[in-house]
Amino acid sequence: MLIDKSVLRHVKRIFGESSFTRYNWMGWELHDRYYSHHELGDAFMLVTPVRNWLYIGHPDIVMEIVRRRDDFPRCVELTQVLDVFGPNVSSVEGRQWVQQRKIMASCFNERYNEVVWSESISQATDMIRYWSSRPSVRSTADDLRSLSLGVLSKAGFGKSFKFEGYDETSHADPAASYKDSLQLILKNCILLMAMGPKFFTDTPWLPFKWRQLGEAVKAFQKSMTDMYESEKRSIAEGKLDADNNTRRTFLSSLAKASLGAKEGEGLTEREIYGNIFVINFAGHDTSSHVFTFAVYYLASNPDVQDWLSEELWHVLGDRPPHEWNYTTDFPRLKRCLAVMYECMRLFTPAPVTKWTHDKAQSLDIGDKTLFLPPNTMICLAYSSLQTDPRWWGADSLTWRPSRFIKKADSSIPQGEKAELDTEQFAQPRRGSFIGWSEGTRDCPGRKFSQVEFVATIASIFRDWRVNPAVFDGETIEGARKRVLDLIEKESAMVLLIQMVHPEKAPLVWSKREV
Repeated sequence: MLIDKSVLRHVKRIFGESSFTRYNWMGWELHDRYYSHHELGDAFMLVTPVRNWLYIGHPDIVMEIVRRRDDFPRCVELTQVLDVFGPNVSSVEGRQWVQQRKIMASCFNERYNEVVWSESISQATDMIRYWSSRPSVRSTADDLRSLSLGVLSKAGFGKSFKFEGYDETSHADPAASYKDSLQLILKNCILLMAMGPKFFTDTPWLPFKWRQLGEAVKAFQKSMTDMYESEKRSIAEGKLDADNNTRRTFLSSLAKASLGAKEGEGLTEREIYGNIFVINFAGHDTSSHVFTFAVYYLASNPDVQDWLSEELWHVLGDRPPHEWNYTTDFPRLKRCLAVMYECMRLFTPAPVTKWTHDKAQSLDIGDKTLFLPPNTMICLAYSSLQTDPRWWGADSLTWRPSRFIKKADSSIPQGEKAELDTEQFAQPRRGSFIGWSEGTRDCPGRKFSQVEFVATIASIFRDWRVNPAVFDGETIEGARKRVLDLIEKESAMVLLIQMVHPEKAPLVWSKREV
């Protein structure tokens, strides 16, 4: 946890292959997968000069920990870095969290999912038009970030932005200042979390790019204030109430829930801004990273693209995208959802860390009881849990979305349509998949992210297929293997787990022959 992967090889020259070099770099879990737990058991401790870190690799123990929320809370010392614009549901604990979670729940319901569905289709349709107009595309990750930001802008604030590809620079939309400022903030989250926004807004002698970030922070804060004040005026004037469904945004829900709550039970203005930011950060970055993994994995697996297309044509037919229906179509697109789950299984964007805080705790593991001192960190070993052959089979390290699909019942009459209609989504064993965390502190935006992903993948892959660009002297099979190697070898923990250099593998889009 002390060194970066980029300098690991130099450290190994000094210390050699040892537990120090095996575990002492950021993101070692991705490389190690389940091997340490198979060697050391379902729980093992890394002892460091500062804290002890307990790693848990069994689903039943994971579920016990998440059920005991008060005994094993999230570590506020880690989550408080998210207080960039104010306390939020991801950074607080105890009574504050209960209060904020209740209000935040109003932001995620079926009315909003319909908005997410339609906006994702709109953004993705424009994105594939942009991609297919170019000989090859290196900006896949950046473009998917733009798509995700566009969906969040619509669902969060009612602002709809036309998708712009990486080299399209039109800023004719008068609301673009909000979009541009938020995009710059999200690209520089590590700096903002480390230094705090005031450092960038109040320090005059900073380099140009840092001053530019400070201006983006000011513009974003002003946008949040203006929009929040507008919502409050609408509520005060009776234009927006609990029965008014014309305004479906996170901000309107936060304002209504907070102003309508009993005294002391609503959110402060700073908490509203904090939650607006964390929704954008969590929803934007995690979604875009999962999208990137999905597109590159699919580019390397044409058979899975065909498998997806089979479902998409069966469910959607040749209907134009604007006729696709969230209520009837989304639940039937199980294979699209399986692609998302499989990407998150191998590369969960945000690992979950708990701790014992200021009290000692006991934890039963098999026929033994561990006694954990205060301030013990507890890591739910996502990379082990989600690749362990005990729960996932002998091919647990292989990307295979069909593992999440239950085959049709053999008693159903034969026929392609009957088989597709009777397929079921295979929910993983609880505790063996923690892509959205688990228990009462699971991600409130789980369904939001699923709807966004399925709508986007459907919009892209019904009519199009993708392949890696073939370099000189390379076959298409060699190009696909090169992309798989890029995913495996150059994915790492930055702020979240992501492909670090996807631009090294340009992609080529072509019309699918029906």
